[in-house]
Amino acid sequence: MLEPANVRHLALLRSLIRQGAQDGSFDRSLAAATPAAEEFFAKLKRALVTGYFVEEGRGGTIDTVPVPGYVFWPDGRHGDSQPAGFGLFRSIESGYELWLAGLDLGLRGGGHGRALLAALFATAQGQRTWVVRIQRGSRYAPALAHLLAEFGFALVGDTATLRWFLRKGAPADLATRVRDAVDARGTLN
Repeated sequence: MLEPANVRHLALLRSLIRQGAQDGSFDRSLAAATPAAEEFFAKLKRALVTGYFVEEGRGGTIDTVPVPGYVFWPDGRHGDSQPAGFGLFRSIESGYELWLAGLDLGLRGGGHGRALLAALFATAQGQRTWVVRIQRGSRYAPALAHLLAEFGFALVGDTATLRWFLRKGAPADLATRVRDAVDARGTLN
């Protein structure tokens, strides 16, 4: 079961992101209370409040980028229980990127990751998600690559820290830009 994410879920998202960062599933710098991590979580809080990131766009303009997201309960109900996972989409031209997604480490390996992705990709944003990036160093990278293939994603290539996936049917101009960006950063395949 999914529910739209909002600022009430910030502590949960912070906990799951830090847990995943310690494990290597997210940028490891997010695991500690560093100034960079605190800046990231402040931006995440603003996004959960407003639904947007404010970032510098191409050409130095300030852009607002929609970042809709959801929290996830694997058993189809939530009552008083905490969500066990989340997914945040980031608007890109012609659709979305599944920007961040996480599942409580204790629930991994029981089909809950597949259920989380199925629920996320069934949303309006998920149906128009073309790009997913995962940390190359995550011990879950092979399993996640397998799951992404089930949802029509294929590996584009690797950069220093990320493994890039593109969904079948992605707009041609976006697919070209993603491939060019990966190639420019040095594909390591």
